[in-house]
Amino acid sequence: MYGAQHLHEFGGLPVVDFQHTTDEGSWPAADAVAWRVSVDPYDDDRPWEEEFADFLDKVDPAGVRALIIGQWGEAYEETSSVPIDLVIAAAGRLTSLEAVFVGDLEAEQAEITWIQQSDVTALLAAFPALAELGVRGGSELVFPPAKHERLRALTIQAGGLPSEVVRGVLDSELPALERLDLWLGVSAYEGNTSLADLAPLLSGTRFPRLNHLGVRNSEIQNEIASAVASAPVVAQLRVLDLSNGTLGDEGAAALLEGQPLTHLELLDLHHHFLTDAMAERVRSALEPHGVRVDLSEKCEPWGDRGAEGRYTAVSE
Repeated sequence: MYGAQHLHEFGGLPVVDFQHTTDEGSWPAADAVAWRVSVDPYDDDRPWEEEFADFLDKVDPAGVRALIIGQWGEAYEETSSVPIDLVIAAAGRLTSLEAVFVGDLEAEQAEITWIQQSDVTALLAAFPALAELGVRGGSELVFPPAKHERLRALTIQAGGLPSEVVRGVLDSELPALERLDLWLGVSAYEGNTSLADLAPLLSGTRFPRLNHLGVRNSEIQNEIASAVASAPVVAQLRVLDLSNGTLGDEGAAALLEGQPLTHLELLDLHHHFLTDAMAERVRSALEPHGVRVDLSEKCEPWGDRGAEGRYTAVSE
C-alpha cells in the first residue's frame, strides 16, 4: 500500500514551504503560490502558532490565496482544531484566501489514520469566499451539515471515512460545488460508509453544478461501480474517478453494461485489479468516443486469496 504524498499543487498554484529562517527576498509573491506552514516536532520545539505568526508577519497575508496546514505538532495527539482556530483568528488579515488544505502530512510524519482532525466546517463559516477545501485524515473528523455559497471543490482523503462525515457532506447546502472527491478507505479504520449513505449523491439531486466526482480508495469499489452504472448523477459529470480501490472485472463489467459513459472526458480507474481482457474492453468501449481512460497501476491480490486479497491504495 502507498502512503499519502505531499501536495505539489493546490488551488491551481504550486506549493512552497514557508520557513521562518528563509531570507524574505527569495520568496515569491504572496499570491503566486500555495503556502504550506509546518513544523517538525522531532527536530524543533517551535510550536505551529509561532511559525504561523511569522508567516503572517513576513508574507503579506492580504495577498495569500491558498494556505496548506502541514504538520502542526504531534498530529496523532493534537487535533487540527489547534491550527484551524489560529487561521480563523487571522481571517481579518487573510482577506484573499480562496483555498485551504488541512493535514498535508506524509506517512513518515503520520499515517493517514493517525491524523487527528476536528470540525473543519468552521473554516467555511469563517471564510465565505472560500472556493476550495481539502482535508486529509478521518480520525475525529467532524463535518456537520454546512451552508456555503461559493465552495467549488471539496476533497476528503481518508484511510477510513466515517459514514456520519459523508452524511454531513451530502446534507450540506453547497450550490456552487463542482468537484467532490471522497476517499472512503476501509472498515478496519472506521471506513463504514455504505451505498445507502451515498444514495443522495448518486441521485444527482444534491449538487446541481457537480461535474467531477471521485468516490474512491474503497474496499467496496465494485459495489460502488455497480451503483454508479445506473446513477442519475453520472449524466452531469465530465470526470468520474473510481480509482485507488479494489475494483475488479465485476465492477468494470457493471459500468460497461450500465448507462452510456461516452460523454465523459475522463474515467479514472487507476490502481485496479482488472484482467487485461477487461481493461481492453473498457478502452475499446470508451476511447473511440474521446473518453480518456486511466487504467494505470494494475495490481495483483495478495497471496492466493483472490478477491479477498485486493487492497486500497491508502489505508493506514
